[in-house]
Amino acid sequence: MIQKYRYGHPFETEAVFMPVKETLGQPNFLTVSGDKALSFSYHMSPNDIVYGLGEANRGINKRGFRYKSFCSDEPSHSEDKESLYGAHNFLLIKGTITFGLFLDYPGLVTFDIGYTHLNELSIEVPDCNLDLYIITGASLLSIVNQFRKLIGPSYIPPYFAFGFGQSRWGYQNTADIKAVADGYQKHNLPLDMIYLDIDYMDHYKDFTINEERFPNFNDFTAEMKERGIHLIPIIDAGVKIEDGYSIYEEGKASGYFCKKEDGSFFTAGVWPGRTHFPDMLNKEAREWFGSKYEFLTLQGIDGFWNDMNEPAMFYSDEGIKDLLSAVFATDLSTASADDILPIRDKISGLSNRLEDYKLFYHNVNGTPIRHDMIHNLYGYNMTRAAYEGLEKIAPKKRFLLFSRSSYIGMHRYGGIWTGDNSSWWSHLLLNIKMMPSLNMCGFLYSGADLGGFSCNATKDLLLRFLAFGIFTPLMRNHSAIGTRNQECYQFEDCEDFKGLLRLRYRLIPYLYSEFIKAALNNTMLFMPLGFLYEDDPIAAHTEDQLLFADGLMLAPVYEQNAIGRHVYLPEDMLYLKFTSENTYEAVPLTKGHHYIEVSLTEVPVFIRKNHFLLLADAANSTSHIDQTTFTLIGEKDASGTLTLYRDDGFSKDYDSPSHYTTIQLADGSLTSSDPALHIIANLY
Repeated sequence: MIQKYRYGHPFETEAVFMPVKETLGQPNFLTVSGDKALSFSYHMSPNDIVYGLGEANRGINKRGFRYKSFCSDEPSHSEDKESLYGAHNFLLIKGTITFGLFLDYPGLVTFDIGYTHLNELSIEVPDCNLDLYIITGASLLSIVNQFRKLIGPSYIPPYFAFGFGQSRWGYQNTADIKAVADGYQKHNLPLDMIYLDIDYMDHYKDFTINEERFPNFNDFTAEMKERGIHLIPIIDAGVKIEDGYSIYEEGKASGYFCKKEDGSFFTAGVWPGRTHFPDMLNKEAREWFGSKYEFLTLQGIDGFWNDMNEPAMFYSDEGIKDLLSAVFATDLSTASADDILPIRDKISGLSNRLEDYKLFYHNVNGTPIRHDMIHNLYGYNMTRAAYEGLEKIAPKKRFLLFSRSSYIGMHRYGGIWTGDNSSWWSHLLLNIKMMPSLNMCGFLYSGADLGGFSCNATKDLLLRFLAFGIFTPLMRNHSAIGTRNQECYQFEDCEDFKGLLRLRYRLIPYLYSEFIKAALNNTMLFMPLGFLYEDDPIAAHTEDQLLFADGLMLAPVYEQNAIGRHVYLPEDMLYLKFTSENTYEAVPLTKGHHYIEVSLTEVPVFIRKNHFLLLADAANSTSHIDQTTFTLIGEKDASGTLTLYRDDGFSKDYDSPSHYTTIQLADGSLTSSDPALHIIANLY
């Protein structure tokens, strides 16, 4: 059951897809207080578990910390960070009372989950205008399912987007891109995508190409596609202020950029220098910006990643003036540290100042709305602009599209990656813990920068990252300029990577099938163990193992120098350890605690009772995966059904019955609804 409580006159975020009638009165589970600002509180029992918040720091259980929902360009994801790139205001409380809670409010929200008082959940909103949704159900899964129906269907990418992608900030020209393609293909390593960071643009200007570095771009795109590789360029939020630059000239002439209170355009410094921000909350401006993606689609591009769209800003004119005033007002001959340190703080605080977010406005249906009040909607609506623009450019085609910043509702238009992580072992564990929370909020197409974006990756860390990334829908190796090169072929004995990457390609038909079913049925790909084994206290508090799809459990190794790990099985399972893409060990294990040894090139997978894993033959490109021949792996006495979804990978007729094939195993006999399907059953 979903109950909606309205306070004041909320801004229409369009996060909610399914209309819900307002409930009068106050919610039973929460104490509500405040007038100009609102506070919601709930007394938790010591054993309550709090799930949710999508892309948030720390654990699967969010208790014991304070989180601020305010999309932030925060590149250092240390444990003390309260905000990251996304704002996903959904909580799921499991305890004496089990319920879901969604605050549809586009500005700053603070979630104090046992931080100030150990057993108190307190939510603070600096405004009195919002919609609150309370969701109850028979189970955690039923609550998530209702919430997912409330916020609408998840974005579905094209089939090639499930392949492996290589990215790096610092690929300067076509020669660099070709060297990456050559490196992977020379070593027989699968690859479907190479990403183009900001260097492909002409002076970092959106919807331009640097003709010196990337001449004859259309021909280059076609050449790479002939090699089975899709080029995926970045699009940033800021538009460079430059006379003669058509995007700037059009946006200025039509008034499509965000303005200050006096009517002048707001200016901030980002990669191109001084920029204006397109008003993504203005419908006409959004349509205009979305139409510009055609510049690249006409040159063979069929995927994009939207970045810097919190929006991020390195400085503003106002911030620079404030800094200079402080500098010139300081007498260096008499200044003490107490005088200089505030200047240092002003320098370090130039980026993404809250004061700057209060300086500009959006034109929403003719009404000016100050940006900080709806800050969390900017990246959401930039990706919406891209999605709706691409719908008009090629209405029958799926494009790859994902974003850094997001709000609930954006999951209908694109996926997300979890931003600028680091080559830290703790960020591998954070990647694992984020996936279920993102799925709860509808973000199924998601993943982290494998190996870490900043700092220097080691071979063992990249191998362990990839061993988990094999299962994330977005599988991308991405790193920053100035860091160690971390393409798989750059490391010694790069053959060690082949088994992991080719295993991913054996899994893609199964992963794609489970993804589509999760998207169409409003379910999750990644789940905490406690979602299925609600009455098992050990499972409920296990945070480094995940349930995956319909019948798997994952237990990645995430510690440096570890030769294996301890695993808890909530029920008897079949343990598979892949030692290469084509070889594996299979051992039935009983419920309870086990220690498993897992080398750097191995992948552990557990199959639940009466469930199966389906593998295709290995391939080096999604276009070469054979979808007619499979190996089915399960237990000897298993009896169950697996539904396989297959389509052409780019059109949108998802509901066609012809896409579904039923594979059934009973009494050792294997049958399929598609007689042309060739399946080999390996039962243990």
